[in-house]
Amino acid sequence: MRIAIASDHAAVAMKAELAQWLAELGHDVDDLGPNSTDSVDYPDFGYKLADHVASGKAERGIAICGTGIGISIAVNRNPGVRCGVVSEPLSAKLTREHNDANCIAMGARLIGIEMAKACVEAFLNTPFGGDRHVRRVDKLSNPQTSRQTA
Repeated sequence: MRIAIASDHAAVAMKAELAQWLAELGHDVDDLGPNSTDSVDYPDFGYKLADHVASGKAERGIAICGTGIGISIAVNRNPGVRCGVVSEPLSAKLTREHNDANCIAMGARLIGIEMAKACVEAFLNTPFGGDRHVRRVDKLSNPQTSRQTA
């Protein structure tokens, strides 16, 4: 699987370790930066990741910042992407199963590398559940439809 990964300066070390681990597992990894701990703005890297995934250059994306929250907001600005903030494997599994998320976000200041790996593993290995979730996911992509039926 081709996986894009991006972070801010607070998560460079976690990003690098996850990218190496994913490559060792046989995945193609697109590291979208940054490559140093010099201060950067997480929206820039969130937008870059979202564009990469939405364009089809990668099947899945992993976004990491201090909390996972800021970068996930940036990623979710792209209508071709659904990104859930996850902190343990169950949330990673359910964001795929229920929301058909193609990206996850994590907080490097909140979880350790082993938990991050467990989240990524659950995210990558869980299929979309389909069925009753399809209608809801369609509404995520088309908010006007949802507003008309609420």
